[in-house]
Amino acid sequence: MVRENQVSTDMLIQPYFVIEGDGPNVPVPSMPGVERVTINSLIKQAKTVHDLGIPLIVIFPVTDDDAKTDDCAAAYSPDGLAQRAIRAVKEAVPELGVMTDVALDPYSPHGHDGLMDEKGYIVNDATVEVLVKQALSHARAGADVLGPSDMMDGRVGQIRTALESAGFVNTRILSYAAKYASSFYGPFRDAVGASATLAGANKYSYQIDPANSDEAMHEIASDLQEGADMIMVKPGLPYLDIVRRAKETFAVPTFAYHVSGEYAMIKAAAQAGWINEEQVVIESMMAFRRAGCDGVLTYYAHDIGRWLASENKLS
Repeated sequence: MVRENQVSTDMLIQPYFVIEGDGPNVPVPSMPGVERVTINSLIKQAKTVHDLGIPLIVIFPVTDDDAKTDDCAAAYSPDGLAQRAIRAVKEAVPELGVMTDVALDPYSPHGHDGLMDEKGYIVNDATVEVLVKQALSHARAGADVLGPSDMMDGRVGQIRTALESAGFVNTRILSYAAKYASSFYGPFRDAVGASATLAGANKYSYQIDPANSDEAMHEIASDLQEGADMIMVKPGLPYLDIVRRAKETFAVPTFAYHVSGEYAMIKAAAQAGWINEEQVVIESMMAFRRAGCDGVLTYYAHDIGRWLASENKLS
């Protein structure tokens, strides 16, 4: 009765790595328990998370090498992997919300989130033009929420204008407004195949310096002014101060990404028998709530849903 915060399934977003074909799912070695799934498997798992009360999933395509080009044209193909996955889920489970990742790293031969010029510099404005095409292709496929995670300047405003002009007035934008140049992303890059293409490069020139807090507030303010409906702080637990500051400053729906490195550390410690996995995960979710999060994108969403359902049955 006196508990100030609660962990519930309606605060969760479940991510999926989607691959081509009809073969078996492919485990991600650096993320025990996580698999790259085919579209058919995605549909089955989407039905399960919906039954658990999880309101939203996010799709990350694992594209084949032949789809990776300098112009990233595959990002906005109506028959692309992400677009087909969106349509399949919305047809099978129309009540389940589908969010997409708006960024070019799955489609670029160098693994960066934007287009690169001949000097190796990520070019902002040309990238935004492609991101707008990508966002529109996701909206046409049926996506409910678009998640621009690229950290290019001005992309939220141009995506919002394009959505309004095309009649997608109810498509929401959850902007990764505070995305840090973090070392916690390694397992994710393994999962989507970006580690090899990045080849040791970094994204320091367009993601936020981990030392900075004011910069994140400026980025969030800019994205909200441009038309973002919600904001994301990434990574999660190491940046709870940013979550709290953002929630108190802007009072908008605020989310955090419990990223792959955070997931992998908990998994490794649990498998070694050093911690109680369920208790640590629930405590972590409570920390997000306490800091001001309205929701959390986490690879543990499905597990949390099962744990909470089991507790409800016992009670």
